[in-house]
Amino acid sequence: MKLRITVDQKTYEVDVEVAEDERAPAGQSHAYIPAAPTALPSAPPMPRAAAPESHVVEDKVCRSPVAGVVVRVNAQAGQQIQANDPILVLEAMKMETNITSPVAGKVKSINAGVGDGVQVGQVLVEFE
Repeated sequence: MKLRITVDQKTYEVDVEVAEDERAPAGQSHAYIPAAPTALPSAPPMPRAAAPESHVVEDKVCRSPVAGVVVRVNAQAGQQIQANDPILVLEAMKMETNITSPVAGKVKSINAGVGDGVQVGQVLVEFE
């Protein structure tokens, strides 16, 4: 039997096999037997993109492309860097993501340190 199930506004089509039920009345291979209601554990909230800061000029910042943990910082405030220079490394789901400078310029501030958790869209580095 095919069923359509919607979870979190995503629809899935699944095949379901009807099994023999020992509790079914004689002569019936299956019957609907309501299960006792159970409470499902609540899922932890999904990380949301960081709210854009109103004072930030997008051409002068580097934002996090993923939610993760900072494992290495390769630049420091005041350092002159070129476009595509490595700035820092994030770990997400056991994979490292190298974050590189989107522009050439002088680093004004680095807003995350080793061990800090960051969210998608969070400003990691500001440039002068």
